[in-house]
Amino acid sequence: MRDGIAAERALLAPLRAAADWLIDTSRLSPPALRRLIEERYGPVAPTAPHELSVSLISFSYASGLPGEADLVFDARFLRNPHYVPELAPLTGLDRRVAAHIEADPHFAPYLAQIEAMLLWLLPRFLEEGKKYVTIAIGCTGGRHRSVHLVERIAAALREKGWGVTTIHRELARLGLAPRSTGSPGGGDPSAASSPKPGSIQAKEA
Repeated sequence: MRDGIAAERALLAPLRAAADWLIDTSRLSPPALRRLIEERYGPVAPTAPHELSVSLISFSYASGLPGEADLVFDARFLRNPHYVPELAPLTGLDRRVAAHIEADPHFAPYLAQIEAMLLWLLPRFLEEGKKYVTIAIGCTGGRHRSVHLVERIAAALREKGWGVTTIHRELARLGLAPRSTGSPGGGDPSAASSPKPGSIQAKEA
């Protein structure tokens, strides 16, 4: 088996060397991989005035950083809904979870700093000819804080005219992610946040 893997890697080495984008699929679900490929190689949404595709990904540090991320922000210092019994089963898409996170005095300054950085940085990426950028935001379980931050940042960028796709990696694994992640709407956040009967609960500490 090891010899076969080594031989395959040797055969693919020239392709790997010529590639300008490598994806680590070991922690990606098939839908998430499809969205990444469509985001990079699909046409820019006609409603987006900027020719730059922006992907925002929430993730769990316990499951590893997204290998495709260009920028990573850490939300683990924010107030954790996991320790509130009535909020723990919910997600960052729920308004009650959002209110709990935003009550943290550090939330608003952190959000403002990230938004200001991105609104300055994205045009610089365009000037350099970039066509896509992936921004990852992580917390311990990838269920509450990172999810809410992704949604708030996505809304702010869309308001400024940027085309944004959101991917909630851990919620997708649990079947809790909203169906539509590429538009400002995406349905009722509260409806998407409650776990389905018999679903696996994400553990966040």
